Amino acid sequence: MAEAGILKREDRVELINGEIIEMSAINARHAAAVKRLGRFFNRRVGESAIVGVQDPIELDDFSEPEPDVSLLRPRDDFYAQAHPKSQDALLVIEVAESSVVRDRLVKMPAYANSLISELWIVDLQADTIEVYTQPANGSYQSIRKFQRGETLSPQALPDVVLKASEILG
Repeated sequence: MAEAGILKREDRVELINGEIIEMSAINARHAAAVKRLGRFFNRRVGESAIVGVQDPIELDDFSEPEPDVSLLRPRDDFYAQAHPKSQDALLVIEVAESSVVRDRLVKMPAYANSLISELWIVDLQADTIEVYTQPANGSYQSIRKFQRGETLSPQALPDVVLKASEILG
């Protein structure tokens, strides 16, 4: 759409279920959480995953969200030929402050329908990290919440352990 002149390259939008959705502005707290996650994962995952930061993932012909952070299956070309697809995602993370309702009601079902195995929603307002696993029938069957003082790990990389406070700041 940018190539056709419908959208400008700088427009902050993503495609979800065939609908162009304007993305929320990134405030300083949101940006800091994304930076912390990116730095942590880049230091810890090594060759086990590729870390994506605000990069698109093609879920299907109608959805291409841009999660704040993603861990992707390693590929020598770093997905130079095409954006990663849902089966390439080991973990998708959405950092939310003003967008938490939309992330839960719109993006989460899209991820679950595409069988993204694990989704984290970092809810900055509630100061919690919600971990969703076991996608089936458009929803996640397992939901856990983590707070400061607790640790969590991506299910695909259980040796990579984070403190909730490292994410929340």
